Amino acid sequence: MPEQLTLNDGSKIPQIGLGVWQVDPDITSQVVRWGLEAGYRLIDTAEGYRNEEGVGEAIRAAGVPRAELFITSKLRNGGHQRDAALRSFDDTMQKLGIDQIDLFLIHWPVPSQNNYVEAWKTLVELKQAGRIKSVGVSNFNQDHLERIIGETGVTPAVNQIELHPRFQQRDKREFHAKHGIRIESWSPLGSGRLLADPTLEGIAKKHGKSVAQVIIRWHLQQGLVVIPKSIHRDRIAANFDVFDFELDGGDMETIRGMDSVDGRTGPNLVTAAFLF
Repeated sequence: MPEQLTLNDGSKIPQIGLGVWQVDPDITSQVVRWGLEAGYRLIDTAEGYRNEEGVGEAIRAAGVPRAELFITSKLRNGGHQRDAALRSFDDTMQKLGIDQIDLFLIHWPVPSQNNYVEAWKTLVELKQAGRIKSVGVSNFNQDHLERIIGETGVTPAVNQIELHPRFQQRDKREFHAKHGIRIESWSPLGSGRLLADPTLEGIAKKHGKSVAQVIIRWHLQQGLVVIPKSIHRDRIAANFDVFDFELDGGDMETIRGMDSVDGRTGPNLVTAAFLF
């Protein structure tokens, strides 16, 4: 079973979760139910995914005690000003059908808007009101983190960033560790582009596992939180079945050598300015 990692505010987060990015709202409830059946207890959604209602429907239908679940959502990019953020958060809670959310993140800093500090102050306010257990960010660079910490004195519990064997973000690890900010990996399988990689296929064959299972195990062994996504029941279950083997030092060193400056698959967080 997955380890529970302690966040810098004392809360605990399951180390592996189910992501629902790009999951059609019409099938989200079924996908999340499959995830809960497989053993996932962390579910990661966002206002921008437009499938929070499906997540809420699934957690109500699954019969899993609320205390065992860890639900995450994220503030939309167009909602960084306080009043908009409060409205957006209320909408999220209504769609999820819960009284308190375990983790709420600023989805992107959108530096061109220059409102992410206001958004952060609003999340801190909601945490202090007891509506959010833990607050964090997503896609923040070090300068964004330093600014919100410096202006509020509150350090994010989590920074969710793109991270996978071809884009390992090692330059960010020391700062995050120093401040106790957990790194949560989105697109941990490289948006599927790594599943036919011959180097990883060799490691997978050695362990009698799939490439996806090897990659997820790699994340876990580095103390990262990982949220693989699939809409297929068998793959959802297989991605969770990673606790009966361990990558050795040679495997880890081989994967370390796969890192590339050109490995990013998602938007550049400095220039990303899209609103939703």
